[in-house]
Amino acid sequence: MKVRLKGDVICTVFLLLLFGIVLYSQFDFTATWGIWHPAKTMPSSRALLGSLAEGQTAGQASPPLPDRLECQPAAEEERSTGPTGPVLLTRPPFDFQLYLRNKDCRDFQLLLNQPGKCSGHPFLLIAVKTLADEFDKRQVVRHTWGKEGVLGGAVVRTVFLLGVPKNRTALPLWERLLQYESRAFRDILLWDFADTFFNLTLKEIHFLKWVDAFCPNVKFIFKGDADVYVNVDNIVELLRDTEATQDVFIGDIIYHAQPIRSKTSKYFIPEIIYGQGVYPAYAGGGGFVMSGFTARRLYRACKEVELFPIDDVFMGMCLLRIGLKPEPHRGFRTFGIVKPSAAPHLQVFDPCFYRDLMVVHSLTVPQIWLMWNLLHDPELQCSARVAPNRPFRWQRKMRTPRPGGST
Repeated sequence: MKVRLKGDVICTVFLLLLFGIVLYSQFDFTATWGIWHPAKTMPSSRALLGSLAEGQTAGQASPPLPDRLECQPAAEEERSTGPTGPVLLTRPPFDFQLYLRNKDCRDFQLLLNQPGKCSGHPFLLIAVKTLADEFDKRQVVRHTWGKEGVLGGAVVRTVFLLGVPKNRTALPLWERLLQYESRAFRDILLWDFADTFFNLTLKEIHFLKWVDAFCPNVKFIFKGDADVYVNVDNIVELLRDTEATQDVFIGDIIYHAQPIRSKTSKYFIPEIIYGQGVYPAYAGGGGFVMSGFTARRLYRACKEVELFPIDDVFMGMCLLRIGLKPEPHRGFRTFGIVKPSAAPHLQVFDPCFYRDLMVVHSLTVPQIWLMWNLLHDPELQCSARVAPNRPFRWQRKMRTPRPGGST
């Protein structure tokens, strides 16, 4: 009886294994953002996926790249690569196979445009990266630091940069909503590519293309995220005596950053994508300033640089291409503010502290609204003010923080 039971178990395991092999042979599974699904229209690339999984080094021979897919607008892309299978607990961070096949797709249609945005030769154009469903963030920017108008004699204009929502079923009538928003505020730029993290590079190159075509006379550009607080008064004061017909690129500059090889990281980059050990100097994407002259030079240079999944690093590659060293400024805090350990009693949400900064990253909508009103309170009194065109220093005697807010 015991022998027969053991034989039944072995037979059952063998049949299950055989059944699994048959199923696997019928489908070529492709990894996407957190979802495994059968690839319907994409060719098999097991050799490439194998090299990615094994962590191939730059010195090893690279496998042949798979046939490239034709560039598709976002709507068609979702139909061909949409999820059809169950979500698994173990998820690959990104589909680099699909990225390599489509990395030369860099020309997408502009669905919503604001061709008259730069009429009147604006001094500063504010460009904010945002998602379709972040209406609340756009609204707080419109009514606080991103408000259009004339600031100290400088004309300020604002645009928001969007792609097509990746999960359009979660945002019904998104096209109509954005059309209404565009008509109401005339500040939406929408392109027909999926708005994903690794497609932010597409936002970079399409925005530079838009500036070259529709805003060639702008003097300066601030480009940043929607979850930042920007002291536009300080930026205008910083740029007022700067020559707009020369190269300007100022921000929170990161030097000697290394590619992250951990597959669990959001910023994971395998060696087959980038084999070098160090990235070029680049500005934190939370916010930086450049001249219109530099933006036009970057537009031409970016057409000669291969697309890279991380947009901040890609911009650093384009800066390297034109031989421009970005200028660091400690008023740009694209990694937020860290309370100094030497003064744990210091309130980092003190409006007098923010008054001397340019950009602070990682704020919520209520925090942005509150800080704007605190800074514009006529009863606000601060003991001293740091000139914005000089490197930032803590007002009390303590250690000077490094760029990014760490000490």
